[in-house]
Amino acid sequence: MKNTMFKMTMGLGLMALAAQQVNAQTQGQNCAPRTVVLKHLTEKYGEARRGIGLVQQGSVMEVFASDETRTWTIIVTLPNGITCMVASGEAYETLTEALPASGNDA
Repeated sequence: MKNTMFKMTMGLGLMALAAQQVNAQTQGQNCAPRTVVLKHLTEKYGEARRGIGLVQQGSVMEVFASDETRTWTIIVTLPNGITCMVASGEAYETLTEALPASGNDA
């Protein structure tokens, strides 16, 4: 359980770091208008949105994934409408884990 929590914490930290790096970019090789990025993720990989959150300066971070292709992608959409892919990978799995009981320092 501790190993899983450590991995999840590290993953969230890496996502936050990647999202901060995107704010420094306005356009680049991995950036395009949102509609173009979403079309690419759905048509090429069959990915759908699995999670969403706010990151600094009004940007939106989203996680897309596919149970069929088992691929995943993290994107950040900037306030100007440009969307950047910040991370992607394979072997995606959906997990549902309960939080430790209150007062338990596990």
